[in-house]
Amino acid sequence: MSIQQPEAAGPPRGHVRVVYLGPVAPHWRVDSDFGDRNLIEELRQRILARLLLLPPHDPQFRRNRERIVRDAERENVLLEWDLGMPEDEENEFMGSVEG
Repeated sequence: MSIQQPEAAGPPRGHVRVVYLGPVAPHWRVDSDFGDRNLIEELRQRILARLLLLPPHDPQFRRNRERIVRDAERENVLLEWDLGMPEDEENEFMGSVEG
């Protein structure tokens, strides 16, 4: 499980966890621990639209994941990924997002 923290000033406006459910669609679920309901729901809809029908090993997943990371940073929302695998294997799919 990995967490990307926004670089924006001030406390985070919310939190979302993107959970991989497995090889059978729907592949993803987006949970939230805190934040404005409207903000989280809009972000959840954008995340699910980007990940629809994409398992983590699909080449398009990496590009869309980076877009999701930028969306979360722009909204100042903590973003957590749970791909359901050990951290070292997860890093193979996640790659580096330092920028």
